[in-house]
Amino acid sequence: MSDLRRKAYKPIYFLMGEEAYYIDQISDYIQASVLDESQREFDLTIVYGKDADLTTIINAAKRYPMMSPYQVVIVKEAQSIKDWDPMQYYLSNPSQSTILVFAYKYGSPDKRKKWVLDISKIGVVFESEKLRDYEMGAWINAYARNKNVTVDVKAIQMLTEFLGTNLSKVANELDKLLLTKPSNTSIITPEQVEKNIGISKDFNVFELQDALIERNVLKANRIIRYFADNKKNNPLVMVLPQLFGLFSNLMIFHYLKDRSQVAVASELKINPFFVKKYEMAAKNYGAWKTMNIISWIRETDARSKGVDSNGVEDGELMKELIFKILH
Repeated sequence: MSDLRRKAYKPIYFLMGEEAYYIDQISDYIQASVLDESQREFDLTIVYGKDADLTTIINAAKRYPMMSPYQVVIVKEAQSIKDWDPMQYYLSNPSQSTILVFAYKYGSPDKRKKWVLDISKIGVVFESEKLRDYEMGAWINAYARNKNVTVDVKAIQMLTEFLGTNLSKVANELDKLLLTKPSNTSIITPEQVEKNIGISKDFNVFELQDALIERNVLKANRIIRYFADNKKNNPLVMVLPQLFGLFSNLMIFHYLKDRSQVAVASELKINPFFVKKYEMAAKNYGAWKTMNIISWIRETDARSKGVDSNGVEDGELMKELIFKILH
């Protein structure tokens, strides 16, 4: 992006990977910035991989621009292209007046292919990797900082739980929050997330985790009853992985030799802010109990999928699991 802003263009950009967000960011920037509005009518070509073969795309790339020093050819959904062999022909003599962009989403071709290696020599090969759950907090913070706001820690938890690791979705919801944020504050709060995105700040899986960590029976049961009454927004399939992650990390914590904040955060891949929660959980759940809890979570997951469930509803399965954990 720095090179693009300096107008230091390459003849080919091959954008690939599981995370579509950055692929869209780069290709959209090229589409909007290389040519002005009058030039785009003549020198911008957008094709879709499912509608055009590579030979047709190469023929378009070999044309000369009409109204600009460059023509831009953007291939969206490039993952739908079946035959990439003609690429080697184009790479032997790429047009210096064409900026050819491939947006290859949700995967990547074989990086050992000669044409992939050759693109990296004359152009840009960019791989956009999907973020992991534990990386989302830092990403949300960085995104917010670029917009001159901060996000409350609990609000980050709520966004991560509800939106997952889909960066396009997260960025879109953050933009909505920025628009609805009161003008006299620079902080996105849990209350704002609750009001504008529809996530309960009091009844969500992170509040359930906190209740379990504290062994707060009343709070945990209130949350579980809420989940049972609002199955659509709190499906068991979304709750169990979070609980499994909590107690799996707790098992690791029990056997760490170095329990300093930095060491624990690094080993568990968590924000140092949350280390104290594991310290509390370790006091309330010994290693043997933790191992049993992990087993019960696995058993509940299997029963929710029909294994020895006897037709018990998900809400009742969750209540049973929480009772076992707490007692």
